[in-house]
Amino acid sequence: MKKYLIVGLGNIGSEYENTRHNIGFKILDELASLEKVQFSTEKLGDLTSFKFKGRTFFLLKPSTYMNLSGKSVKYWMEKEKITQENILVVSDDLNLDFGTFRLKTKGSAGGHNGLKDINEKLGNQNYPRFRFGVSANFSKGRQSNYVLGEWSKEENRYLPELLFKGAQLIKSFGTDGIGNTMNKFNGPLEE
Repeated sequence: MKKYLIVGLGNIGSEYENTRHNIGFKILDELASLEKVQFSTEKLGDLTSFKFKGRTFFLLKPSTYMNLSGKSVKYWMEKEKITQENILVVSDDLNLDFGTFRLKTKGSAGGHNGLKDINEKLGNQNYPRFRFGVSANFSKGRQSNYVLGEWSKEENRYLPELLFKGAQLIKSFGTDGIGNTMNKFNGPLEE
């Protein structure tokens, strides 16, 4: 049976729950809800799993805080013996317009501290990642406040649909392969 480790990046704690930086957690919560599975607190993160089309998906929300996400990713990859091409890291991206999906086979951290730590702990950046655009709608020097800020009223209107679409992207990644999934899901928010 093929196994996949899907890692949603975010920060633990209710004060971070509805922030842009926690989109990784949000998408995994949506997928867990659709699959009717519950997260349980395990070593270095909250974890759940489900089976779909002969594959097992492990959903991981690291409890190490964003900047130390790599420790959790490496631990669960090794524990479940999941190869690097079968992990998918879900994160927010300031360089993409709100609601834009960008699935890639590898890439740089692009200034994202969670990705930076994963690159460091794995010793490379050759793993799939799903970036969710949060836009760069902030003034100079306000980046931290922006990503740790809550969604706007306008953004909240589209979030349910985007979370659902994000959950479908993850299942497609495991069943249809990354190439087909990129063709199907990459692109801007459709109004």
